[in-house]
Amino acid sequence: MLIADSQVSRLYGPRVAEELEAAGHQVDLLEFPAGEWNKSRDQWTSLTDQMLAAAVGRDAVVLGLGGGVSGDLAGFVAATYMRGLPVVQIPTTLLAMLDSSVGGKTGVDTEAGKNLVGAFHHPALVVIDPEVLGTLPRLQRLAGLAEGIKTAAILDLDLWNWIEERAGELVDGDLDVQSELIRRTVAHKADVVAGDPAEAGRRAILNFGHTVGHAIETLEGYTVLHGEAVAAGMRVEARLGEGLGVTEVGTARRIADLLAACGLDREWEMERRHDEIASAMELDKKSRAARPHCVLLARIGEVAIGPDGYTTPLDDDVLEGRLADALRPASEP
Repeated sequence: MLIADSQVSRLYGPRVAEELEAAGHQVDLLEFPAGEWNKSRDQWTSLTDQMLAAAVGRDAVVLGLGGGVSGDLAGFVAATYMRGLPVVQIPTTLLAMLDSSVGGKTGVDTEAGKNLVGAFHHPALVVIDPEVLGTLPRLQRLAGLAEGIKTAAILDLDLWNWIEERAGELVDGDLDVQSELIRRTVAHKADVVAGDPAEAGRRAILNFGHTVGHAIETLEGYTVLHGEAVAAGMRVEARLGEGLGVTEVGTARRIADLLAACGLDREWEMERRHDEIASAMELDKKSRAARPHCVLLARIGEVAIGPDGYTTPLDDDVLEGRLADALRPASEP
């Protein structure tokens, strides 16, 4: 069962299906409408109903072909159909290559928030071909860089410095440089996920920028690209960490500068009030007792560890005071 959105299906669906059939496999190509807003329970229902109508049994395998939306949706179909089928992830966007294809998180979005319905279902195989990035729109490609920057910010100062040096080539889409970024970023993510597959501890560090980022995505009705939202979230959470005295001063400026060098300077965070961001954050999966939790940095390449472990709870006084300050650079009035 090859699952792809309408755009990716048009570009690659028939070719992948034909090659699988030539190898002796029976293939059904299932298509759903492109767009983050279609990572929904309705589309999950439609896909599973089509599989039931085709009498698909437990000897099948699901392949998710496309970006993070396709991978998450196909993975959730695989996790839930007949209590679980194997899933193979074939990411076609830089963001999915660096992030969602490797993590084993599957699910759908709801009006209440992003990824609030889902399951951990790790792929049997991930196939990454950087050459398909040649068909990716420029903004989609730049949005993917946010995950590479995030990984460097939490784990690897050397990778951070390398991205700073190669920012121009990454923006230009140099294939060799993008391939190196994929190799280094995926190695880090795979290592973290293997050590904590169900996010019971250290894996939480991968959520740097995502608490605020997911809130922005929800408030924008999923029309902002995930990478753009994570970029905004990293800027805010770095400023928040500095304001709380947890993050080394100057870190937020370095993050903002590198994001800008990689074409991620749209400040979505400044278009929202702190109270609406705070309300959306309360529904984030990392919340405990309705208290949002953020991953904060100690410095570039290192996450801050506090009394609550890898995430920091945000009390009402933080959400009402420091969050408002963190939504804009210190130079802003």
